[in-house]
Amino acid sequence: MTTPIRSKSGRNPRLNLGFEGARLQPCRKNRKTRPALAAEGRFCLSASLAALLLLAGCSKKEASEPTAVAVQAATAQVQTITEHIVTDAVLAPIAEAAISPKITAPVKKFYVQRGSHVKAAELLATLENSDLAAAVTDNQGSFDAADATYQTSIKATVPEDYQKAQLDLAQAKANLDLNQSIVASRKQLFAQGAIPGRDLDTSLAALVQAEAAYDAAKQHLDAMKAVSREAALRAAKGELESARGKFQGAEAALSYSEIRSPIAGVVTDRPLYAGETAASGAALITVMDTSALLAKIHLSQPQAQLLKTGDPASVAVPGLPDPIPGKINLISPALDPGSTTVEIWVRLENPKGTLRPGAAVHVSIAGRTAPKAVVVPSESIVIASSGKSTVMVIGSDGVAHQTPVETGIADAGLTQILTGLPAGQQVVTTGAASLDDGTHVKVVTAADRDDAKPDAAKEDGDK
Repeated sequence: MTTPIRSKSGRNPRLNLGFEGARLQPCRKNRKTRPALAAEGRFCLSASLAALLLLAGCSKKEASEPTAVAVQAATAQVQTITEHIVTDAVLAPIAEAAISPKITAPVKKFYVQRGSHVKAAELLATLENSDLAAAVTDNQGSFDAADATYQTSIKATVPEDYQKAQLDLAQAKANLDLNQSIVASRKQLFAQGAIPGRDLDTSLAALVQAEAAYDAAKQHLDAMKAVSREAALRAAKGELESARGKFQGAEAALSYSEIRSPIAGVVTDRPLYAGETAASGAALITVMDTSALLAKIHLSQPQAQLLKTGDPASVAVPGLPDPIPGKINLISPALDPGSTTVEIWVRLENPKGTLRPGAAVHVSIAGRTAPKAVVVPSESIVIASSGKSTVMVIGSDGVAHQTPVETGIADAGLTQILTGLPAGQQVVTTGAASLDDGTHVKVVTAADRDDAKPDAAKEDGDK
């Protein structure tokens, strides 16, 4: 019976089937018989050949069956797709008035607080105005005096002078007529020799004087009609208007001490307290009309060309669960010279006051629409190194082929394919960017991928 051969470590070398054991065993310096050595050599050679055949078989199997990459896929479908223009904006009131006084004076009293709802022309505050009220009283007295003078001029002085001129003319005319009759009668008497020539000459001289007096009275009356009366009336009226203007100016200055709202709305700012001095030109109270708000956005000219006044819009407001519907209220007719964009106003009705000016919102407006468009998930679009858009199309043989396409509208995770991909083709979605052309793939669902992750982690732990 042959004694088992053991190495210095105490292990049986026949249990080691590797190449190293087959190579080193004949070199071990152990005392064995020739038959034992021959048997051991045949055993080691058989083990080595078996290992080589096993490795060759695995290599052939791997070469004949390439590994398939697990991917997710989707089918190109035909449907209507609408482009939505999404941008950010800040809500602004439809009307705003930062009311500032025209005079510098201490605040006498406030009638409103922040948050107070006011009407147009409502009194909001009063400034100290004692000196202005005194000026109004003074100018009112001057105006009343000028008005009395004017009334006296048109009703008393001017008519009296005019009537006197008319009376003087009538008297001159009567005197002229009398002298003319005297001259006529004395001419007859002188012709008959009843009176001397001296009496006729005296009557002629008196007639000449009467004619001169008549002409003077007539000219005076005509002057009263043409010049004196109008000038006197204009002078009296001018004094009255001057007094009226000073009085109205004093009243206006007094009205500046009363701060009234030019619009209906809500008070959003009131920086001062009663007793503090309000400076001329500095905002004392701010009133906003928040019954409707405006989301002012800026879009490029090509995007603005697709829109028109009245188009619907949707505005997402932080803190509110649902978007707020709105409409385009204004499209600027000119480009902004600084940004070369078009300003567009979206109006939001706010009857309950739930929206507040200054809030940052997201505005979405429907643009162009493509009916019966071929669409694929946007994540399936891969930009190649050439800069062109491509998709990985899965063939019937399970091989993914990189196919160039032309894209159109992109919205809500979908992208329109204009050319390069017919409807019904299956394209890789998740993992498309990491695939090479010609890669064997296996389509799995998202649930399958999630289930495979724990198994892979378990295998790694076992190793």
